[in-house]
Amino acid sequence: MTQDMILTLLVLFLAVFLFVSEWVRVDVVSIIMMVILPLMGLVSPKQAFDGLSSNAVVSIIAVIIIGAGLDKTGVMNKVASPIIKFGGRSEARIMCLVAGTVGIISSMMQNIGAAALFMPATQRVSKRLGIPISRLLMPMGFCAIIGGTLTLVGASPTILLNDLLVVKGQKLEPFKLFTQTPIGIGLLGSALAYFALFGRKILPAGQGEEDAGITAKLIAVYNALDVPYEVEVPETFSGPQCLAALRLRHDFLISVVAIGNPRTGTRRFFVRGRDAVGPGDVLAVLGDKERVLKMAAYFGWKVKPSLDYFADDLARTNAGLAETIVSPRSELIGKTLSEVNFAERFRLNPVAVQTKDRIYYSGVNYVRLKVGDVLLLQGPWGRFHVLRNMPQPRALTFATPLEGEILRPEKAKWAVFWLALALTQTVFLDVRLSVALMSGALGMILTGVLTIDEAYQSVDWMTVFLLGGLIPLGVAFEQTGTAAYIANKILEAVGNVPPIGLMALVALLTTGFTLVISNVGATVLLVPLCMNMAVLSGADPRMTAMVVALSASNSFILPTHQVNALVMRPGGYRTADYLKAGSGLSILYIAVMLGMIKLFYL
Repeated sequence: MTQDMILTLLVLFLAVFLFVSEWVRVDVVSIIMMVILPLMGLVSPKQAFDGLSSNAVVSIIAVIIIGAGLDKTGVMNKVASPIIKFGGRSEARIMCLVAGTVGIISSMMQNIGAAALFMPATQRVSKRLGIPISRLLMPMGFCAIIGGTLTLVGASPTILLNDLLVVKGQKLEPFKLFTQTPIGIGLLGSALAYFALFGRKILPAGQGEEDAGITAKLIAVYNALDVPYEVEVPETFSGPQCLAALRLRHDFLISVVAIGNPRTGTRRFFVRGRDAVGPGDVLAVLGDKERVLKMAAYFGWKVKPSLDYFADDLARTNAGLAETIVSPRSELIGKTLSEVNFAERFRLNPVAVQTKDRIYYSGVNYVRLKVGDVLLLQGPWGRFHVLRNMPQPRALTFATPLEGEILRPEKAKWAVFWLALALTQTVFLDVRLSVALMSGALGMILTGVLTIDEAYQSVDWMTVFLLGGLIPLGVAFEQTGTAAYIANKILEAVGNVPPIGLMALVALLTTGFTLVISNVGATVLLVPLCMNMAVLSGADPRMTAMVVALSASNSFILPTHQVNALVMRPGGYRTADYLKAGSGLSILYIAVMLGMIKLFYL
């Protein structure tokens, strides 16, 4: 063992220790690697920073921008809706549908691309159903990695595999596109079962960093936090009758926030007292559940178990509650909401008004407002943004952060076009992945799907530096001969073992290497070594090579894989969370892979 090998191992142990101990953030660990590796002479200064311009990192930046464009135009809403429709409100079913869908998508494209493109939809499903995002993103990310095992082009290690099938100068029979598919199906199915059965025990119940916020006082007091109820008016109802005459707010403290009719396709998202309710209409209401049920029983209406007609429009990602304060010099001072035609002017629904000593849930339109009075409003997030962006002096100041943003649905076709163009270049034109994806990201900006500032803001730079710093560590591991030295010593120590035993050893060895170096690096290094070992022990060298390539996707214990790094921050995960959830899955992965190989290929 040379001095460079010893130094490389010391740096490796330092990186793993810092990852596990969490003394500093994971992206800082990567920056440390970029600095100390060239200082120790293990890589050149150029190699230390090449990771920031690598194909993988540039691809991630581009695909995140493309994903932001799809989200900005509302395209991902269309993806989330079928999942909610089939999954209902079952957390396990939703998780399986999300993770399974991403796994299948990942079989024909880079797993980091599948995960990044589907992450906005997953976040929307989480918000809409109130499922902790940490219970969805990690299974989604793990299944995106596993989905690459379904076909030969699903992940970089298997893409490389046919080029490495050379033993003693002889080229072996190449694998076909679906040769490994039975193994991939078994791996994906077992992962879904693993999370369905044990997800609540092994996954944290956090909301991720992006959901952190402070709930304001009036929202906290109000019992109907972001949970509209949908009420159906039967055909036998004697109407139409105006809302004012029905006295829903006065008698039941119920706020109607939307009226529609499935038969005519109409929808109204700001409601006035003169608006009529007739047979076949559907109302979206806010209020205490017992009061909603009492109101429905009184009028003979039906309360639906969940949002249906307004499911997309009133999802938390598209609409919600915001607390506002009557600001100094506001035109509302000394007036009532009725006098200024507030609902028609701002297209928002007043839900409650708080003065110094009282909260009004009824008669809110007739409370004379003063500076400092608080209004709880409901409506589409886009309308709130319009209100917030009004020129000074503003009528209202926001006391709570706005969750939504102004979408650009008219640009949806452009967003889909640029995504399709990027994928077409990758799959059919053999264009380098980073170039193809960046052309799609550039197209999003040039056609107005995103502004350049929005594109910059969408990129998670923590992820960029995390991956950029790990790449030179892998270069040092291979360049100094450390990886080859360890692999040879392990393979020499075990001697002759049965074929399935050799494959188990290869799987464990590759899994360990993949946690600290790139999966491509592990594949390139171990495939030739393991095939030669297979020849000496009488095992099938082709299947041994396949084990290496598949095991290179068994990367769940540390957030070192690109996909794990991508979901770490949005999911609010720590390194310990990956260790807890990933350890069991890694063992299950190896067992299922070897079992499927034994059953179908040996």
